[in-house]
This record gives sequence, structure tokens and C-alpha cells, in this order.
Amino acid sequence: MRKVAWTTLSFLLAVALACPAMAGKKTIKIGLNVPITGDIPKVGEGSKYAAEMWLEDIEKAGGLEVGGKKYPVEIVIEDNESKAESAVKVATKLITDDEVLVIVGPQSSKQAVPAGEVANNYETPMISPWSTNPDTTKDRPYVFRGCFLDPFQGPVLANFITDEFGFTKAAVLYDVASDYPKGLAEFFKEAWEAKHSKGSVVAFESFTTKDTDFSSQLTKIIKSGAQVLFTPQYYNEVALIVQQAHQLGWDKPIVGSDSWGSAETVELCGKDCYGAFFSTHYAAAGATGATKAFIDRYKAEYGYVPDDVGALTWDSLRLVETAIQSCGKITGRIEKDRKCVRDALARIKEFDGITGKMTFTEEGDPIKCAVIVRISDSGEYEFYKSVCP
Repeated sequence: MRKVAWTTLSFLLAVALACPAMAGKKTIKIGLNVPITGDIPKVGEGSKYAAEMWLEDIEKAGGLEVGGKKYPVEIVIEDNESKAESAVKVATKLITDDEVLVIVGPQSSKQAVPAGEVANNYETPMISPWSTNPDTTKDRPYVFRGCFLDPFQGPVLANFITDEFGFTKAAVLYDVASDYPKGLAEFFKEAWEAKHSKGSVVAFESFTTKDTDFSSQLTKIIKSGAQVLFTPQYYNEVALIVQQAHQLGWDKPIVGSDSWGSAETVELCGKDCYGAFFSTHYAAAGATGATKAFIDRYKAEYGYVPDDVGALTWDSLRLVETAIQSCGKITGRIEKDRKCVRDALARIKEFDGITGKMTFTEEGDPIKCAVIVRISDSGEYEFYKSVCP
């Protein structure tokens, strides 16, 4: 938080000295509700870095231009500690104390779903870059997302596994206490059994957040006769699950979801994850155009290839930028400006993001494609195929 805060402060002072006419203009505040600490700090780190890059561009332009006027921008970063209750407190603080115009995040569905309720109740636009759970935006006109939904991702994975391997029996291992994996596990099971037959998910095993020993569930899965294991977990759990499965003798494919997209997945999992497939939002290896430019810049500044969270946060901030500019002016009346940004987000069509083209539905969800990635024998995330609605 300190780096962004000091960067913004320096920018505001420079603007005031160089351009006295801008000194009295209202600062546009954007909140970032992300997990800097807790179970998935790498998710928060990628979000923060993408936000820093976006802010650098705004500063170089002399501010965010709205209706021919340039306004200083401040990003207020708050740590939700990877907890639902903290995400709610952060959302409330950003809206009532900091008076942000719009909130980006939370990322994980476990935090985004309850935080989205707060944002909607306060009529403050919020966009979650990474939350794929339908409840994040459901019946919440002020809440949007920058990614596809689990009802789309579940069938994509069921179809991919069937077409790629010809399998008819699947197993699922998921965290029953977390909204994202629980929801996606259920959507996958429904899609798989609709494609094959009832009971063709021969093992549907669960655990609880912070569990580290999965031997009991994996033993049942191995004995079930399953041909493939689907596990929609975060990077800190993927390595444990995959490694323990191999230690117990599992030698069949393990497939993941967009939560595998962090660079930490391979970092922690190592060769055990080589050759595995997962669905996600973009593939870094082989990227071109604006996507490659983002990746190269991010890697040069922070030392590693950005994951899908970073890319989606970048797109979400650019969506926010587009919406603010579409308003034509900043009135200084926060309720009116928030409604304008909300309405502008809802009207966005064919937005050309680095994670794909997006057009928002009435529910605040983008219509966009999914990417199937293969983890190469050198640990790179290689594009394998694209699947569109």
C-alpha cells in the first residue's frame, strides 16, 4: 500500500506545482479490495502490481481525462486478509470513509460475494476481476466482473476432458467451505453427468479450508475407478493435492480450473504438475500485441510473468477508466458520479481487453472466451485451445 500511496502523493504535489489549475480539482479515488496477506497473498500481489502499472500510465498522461479535463487519481489499497468478513469491512471502509468512486476486487469468490452485497447496498460500482461464482453479481446491478462464470467454465471443462481423452468416469476433489471451488465442482458434476450418465462422477470428495492431508479422499478416488481427477483449488492447495495423489499411486490426468493460473502453482508443485491442463482467462506463453506488451512490462518491473489475476485486474481498471471517461464529467457529488460509472459500465460493448473481448450482459457479466492451458515440461503455461460461448 505504501508504494502506491507515496506515488500518488508525489504525483499530486507535482501536478499542483506544475499546473495550478489542476490543484483544486477533485481527486478520483479508486478502491482496491485485495488479499495482501492470508491464504492467497500472491493473488493480492499480482493485483497490486497491475494497479501500480495502470496508475503509472495515468500519471504520465497528467491525470485521467474526463470531458476535456484531467483529474488526479488515487488508488486506495486495503488488505482483506483472504477472509470474507475482512472483505466486507474493507468494502464498507472504502465506500463510507474513503469515499471511493468505484471498487476493484475482491478477487476470490469467497470474499467477492459478501463484499458485492455491501457495494450494491451502498450503490457503489464494484468490479471483481477474478470471481467466477454467479452469486457475485446476481441481483446486484452495481456489481460487475472481468471474467467468465462457473456455469460456463464447468461445461467447458467437462467437454474438454471428454473430447481430449474420451473418458467417461470422473472424480472431483474440492473445498466445501469456499464459494468458488464448491460452486465450480457442482457445475462440473452437473455438466459431466448430463454429457455421460448419472453417477458417472464416481467420486465427489470434499475437504475444508486449511486442510493439508488429502490422503483419505484421494484413496477413495483411486479406488473409485475414476479416469480423471478434477480439482478447482487455489495454488496453495493444488501442489499438495497433486503431489499426494502421485505418492499414493495416481497416474492419470489431473485437470484444474482458472484458480490454477498463479505462477505459484508450478513454483510449489514442480514437475508433478507438468503436462496438466486447466481452464483460464489468458495464456502468457505465445501472447501477442497488447497482451505481450503487458506481460513484458510486468516481468521487467516485477521479475516474473503475470498470472491471470494480474491481467484481469489490468483489464478491470481499464474498464473502470473507460466508464469514468464515458460519464463526460465529474460532478463532485459522489452518489451521482457512482451511478454514472455504474451505468457506463453496463453499456460497454466489445471492449478489447488483454484477456479477450468483452460485452457486458444486464447482470454485469462479460461475454468472453475461456482458454485451455497446458503446463509444459519446462513449467510454462502454454496456450492449447480457446473455447467461446
